[in-house]
This record gives sequence, C-alpha cells and structure tokens, in this order.
Amino acid sequence: MNIVRRRGGGRPTREEAETLTHRLLDSARSTFARKGVANASMEEIAAELKISKHTLYRRYPNRQALLEAVVERDLVRFRKTLADAAGQGDAPLAALRDMAFRYFCFGTDRDYSAFYISVTAEAVFSLPLRERLAAWSSAALEPVVQAIISAQAAGLVVPGSAMEICHVLVDLLEGANNRVRLSGSESPDAAESLRLFESRWAIFQAAMRFEPNRPQEVSLNV
Repeated sequence: MNIVRRRGGGRPTREEAETLTHRLLDSARSTFARKGVANASMEEIAAELKISKHTLYRRYPNRQALLEAVVERDLVRFRKTLADAAGQGDAPLAALRDMAFRYFCFGTDRDYSAFYISVTAEAVFSLPLRERLAAWSSAALEPVVQAIISAQAAGLVVPGSAMEICHVLVDLLEGANNRVRLSGSESPDAAESLRLFESRWAIFQAAMRFEPNRPQEVSLNV
C-alpha cells in the first residue's frame, strides 16, 4: 500500500488528496467484499487506513455515499475500457466482440468480481440495493447495448431488444467468468481463459447473427 507523505503542516496537495481518495475507495471495496455492505462500518474502514473517522466522514457522509463512490469509479474505468475496445475496430461485429472480451477480462479479476458478487448476494434481501444494482448495471452495459444496435443496423445481429440481446451475451460471459474465478489455480491460465471466451462468443454469434432466411421466431422482441 502506498503511503502518502504529507508536507509539514498546511492543506494536502491535490496529488496527496487524490492518492488518499484512491486508497479509501480501494479499502472500502475490499471491506464491502469481505463483510458485505450492511456489515461494513465506516470506523473499520478508517481504522484499516490509519486515518481518523472524521477524515472519512468529511469525504463521504455515510456508508451509502462511500458505496456510490466506489461503484462510480469502477463504472468510469469499465466504460472507458469498453469504449477504447469499440474504437479499435471499424466493423460493428468486431467492435462488439472486442467489447465482450474486455468485459470477460474484467470479470475474471477476482478482486474486482468479489465485490460485485458480494453486493449482488446482499441485494437479494434489499430492495433499495437491488434498484441501485440495476441502475449501475444499465449504466455499465450501455456501451455494449449501443454496439449491438450498430451491429443490428449493419444487418449483422438479429433484430429485437438490444438490451435483451446484451443480457444473453452477459449471461454467456458470466458463466465463463465463474469457471475461471473458481479454478484451482491461483492465477487463471491465459490460454484456457481465451478458449472459454472464444467458445462463448461462438455460441453468441451462432445464436444472434442475422441471416435473411432464418425463421422470424429467432428475433428477440422484448
């Protein structure tokens, strides 16, 4: 863990403030993942960072505000990664494939996924958290939905609800993510991870690729 070296007296520099913010959000995400949002205390997070709880409360007035900040930072990173992937390919289907691969890579990171698995499990028993999780998911997947719409416009993906088609893709990728995350090795095997992704992408492409003579019932209209 990086230690912020403060100047003697005075207010912290912008760099010091940003470093502390990242440390706070990293620690909060780790604590939320281990204990769940409901069981994590602001005092515990402050103690782990060796800062006063007043410093933490000045930045985030309550646990919900801290949770929102953790997710917001992840959403910015996630959407940028997807947008960068989409910008690398001219063909709509190739761009969608690249975005799907970036999504898959995010999901195989155990630290990243542990937090969201914990939040999802807790949301089963909390309507407000379910509602926030649904909003976060929609925001995160918006670039993928737009890529699907572009592929549909090019006649490469079956017509229908782009969000529903996105959910089919995500379900396939999450199944592969689980196999990687639950593998016995400490670090996932890159070749096996790629094989899993390619197999799921092949299934998605076979099911969702537009073919003029395909029966209309295949289209997803939700």
